[in-house]
Amino acid sequence: MKERILAVDIFRGMTIVLMILVNNPGTWSNIYAPFQHADWHGYTPTDLVFPFFLFIVGTSIVFSYNGKTATADTYKKVTFRSAKLIALGLFLGAFTLSFPFIKDFSDIRFPGVLQRIGIVFFITAILFINFNWKVLIGIAVFILVGYWLVMGFIPVNGVISTFERAPNNLANYIDLNVLGSHMWKKDYDPEGVLSTLPAIASCILGIFTGLVLTSKQEKKATLLMGLGGSFLIVGHLWDLFFPINKALWSSSFVLATAGWANLVLALVYYLTDIKKIQFGSLFRYAGANAITVFFLSSFIAKLFGLIKINENTSVHSWLFNTIYVHEFMSMQMSSLLYAITVMSFYLLIAYILYKRQIFIKV
Repeated sequence: MKERILAVDIFRGMTIVLMILVNNPGTWSNIYAPFQHADWHGYTPTDLVFPFFLFIVGTSIVFSYNGKTATADTYKKVTFRSAKLIALGLFLGAFTLSFPFIKDFSDIRFPGVLQRIGIVFFITAILFINFNWKVLIGIAVFILVGYWLVMGFIPVNGVISTFERAPNNLANYIDLNVLGSHMWKKDYDPEGVLSTLPAIASCILGIFTGLVLTSKQEKKATLLMGLGGSFLIVGHLWDLFFPINKALWSSSFVLATAGWANLVLALVYYLTDIKKIQFGSLFRYAGANAITVFFLSSFIAKLFGLIKINENTSVHSWLFNTIYVHEFMSMQMSSLLYAITVMSFYLLIAYILYKRQIFIKV
């Protein structure tokens, strides 16, 4: 029986809770700066949340598949789990209230958070099952350097490439030509086709952390902090040549976010698994049913936006304006309190599921 590492469960739960918090403001037009995404280059605390989750997916792959052989049964399990994630993501993108409850085909967004998790999990798990850590380092380096070279030096329609949000940005160009109208924005998608490649590298870097945690190394927290600091420094140096950018999932973004992930996980590991300080139980409850809680929060938020109280007011708008908007309070605070309420509700759901020993594997 493998020893359970609390820090991994707590970290996974933290990322899901933060994803719910930043995805459910009372109004998108009034959000405190730390809860906003960077306009294009650069990053905010909110931009760390999704790469943190892909990172911990990689770490969890080590615990789930370490020692597993490349058999048809193993591949079947990996494929089935990946397919479920992709299907749930497509459902969220396609669902509408009007019969037959599916949007017109041209209006369906194909990429998405769950779709990316599913694709990245599938490829990374297959790589981990088949290759040792040395080969995985080579694959990660190849992806990150290759992505930089492809994005920076391949002309687009005869025009020199750019990292800006423009028609001659290769990632945006590929998304537009492959996905067409099935994107988040008309000119780009943050979970686009080409940017999925460096997202795989984010997951692979999580594998290295998982290997450290399952090793016989004595100073694991110190090693994780060293890894984190190194990734952070290299990521910010690379930012000078390939800007840190979540929408493009740039190579510098991969390293910088993996750096922060290692530093945060090292701290949590030191406190919980070394010093045996009891904290973060709520996050552990959320981490036990992470995808289920995230899917529920996304689906119900969509329902609240679609269901109308009257012609111009959705359930979401009515709840926010009726309960949270007051003259004595700024709109940013009202918006944040709504998000905290939503987050607290799903923490309660996670707590109930955990206490009843209900674990829904997705």
